[in-house]
Amino acid sequence: MAMPTSPLRRARRSVAVVFALHGAVSGSFTTRIPWLRDHLDLGNGELGLALAFPAIGASLAMPSAGRIVHHHGGRAAVRLLLVLWCAALALPALSPHLVVLCAALLVLGATAGMADVAMNAQGVEVERRYGRSIMSGLHGMWSVGALLGSAVGVGAVHLGLDARLHLAAAAVALAAAVPPICRGLPDARPAPEQKAPPRFALPPRSALVIGLVGVCAVLAEGASMDWSGVYLRDVTGASETVAVASYTAFACTMAAARLAGDAVVRRIGPVRTVRVSGVLATAGGTLVVTASDPVTGTAGFALLGIGIAVVVPLAFAAAGHSGPAPGQAIAGVATITYTTTLLAPTAIGAVAELVSLRASFGLVTAATAVLVLAAGVLGTPGRGGIVAHGRENARTDLPGN
Repeated sequence: MAMPTSPLRRARRSVAVVFALHGAVSGSFTTRIPWLRDHLDLGNGELGLALAFPAIGASLAMPSAGRIVHHHGGRAAVRLLLVLWCAALALPALSPHLVVLCAALLVLGATAGMADVAMNAQGVEVERRYGRSIMSGLHGMWSVGALLGSAVGVGAVHLGLDARLHLAAAAVALAAAVPPICRGLPDARPAPEQKAPPRFALPPRSALVIGLVGVCAVLAEGASMDWSGVYLRDVTGASETVAVASYTAFACTMAAARLAGDAVVRRIGPVRTVRVSGVLATAGGTLVVTASDPVTGTAGFALLGIGIAVVVPLAFAAAGHSGPAPGQAIAGVATITYTTTLLAPTAIGAVAELVSLRASFGLVTAATAVLVLAAGVLGTPGRGGIVAHGRENARTDLPGN
């Protein structure tokens, strides 16, 4: 039976705020990384090592998230895992030395990754009930939350607030907001005969295929986040200010494209959207590779941001619609993409060391071109049927129903 319009809209608002809150935790942490380096007197190599641990933690923990969703239901799983993610925000600033910091960041990444899987499963469930695309906008809300969290963090830094106080206060405030936010979420549960996924399992084959499309986008995203400033400074002779602004242009265009992406998906479908995105991203990468001045390079990174913006949200949506166990499929895609996030900066640096930075972004451009060819895997046969015919394999309850 179709859900009443009001509870459905409430569910969509709730899951959108959940995504924004998850992003706010990430944005809050990012602003205090320089404080962690100075407080613990870390070298760049030590800091780089420590910052690999969130991705490691996420990759290790994500495969178990589907089991948590299965046992506790979608709403309770999001509430539990999101509170843990918020609470973990306070841990890194309390670390007395590098080893403890690495352990804290491992926990931070594990809770972030599991919460990510649970909230994307909720997003897919709400999208299924709507019968139209909303995942791109949800990921856009994550970007908005990250920008807001980082803005508060910048303010805390400007005021000279100790990171231990700032992150602890942010952890308490954000965690306290989780229960009321989650009340509007649908309580999606598996059918009684559906078996629980194993505690740890390799991603299903469908997730591997869909995840490879996400990998192409994540490679471009990670390269742009970590290397755009260095690229513009070393290759095009940009000033420090312009080099930093290049990532701002990339992040803003990606957030804007995600917020607008659902309208495009509804009009032309996910496969065509990713193909068009691949063309735009490849054009942006080509501008970057051929840039001889900062303006062209910055425009290229901005176009890259537009091009890859909707790919990962659509990959999560396709995974969630690909079978009767959306949590496990989403966990598989998330594991693949998070692992790529871990490896991408190192791979770009290795190619730059062996050949050049232009060659590194030539590799990125080639990856975005793959999106044009591989977009068809996101048009899963089960997607339309699930949206059109309801939830044959799940028992779901919504507040007010």
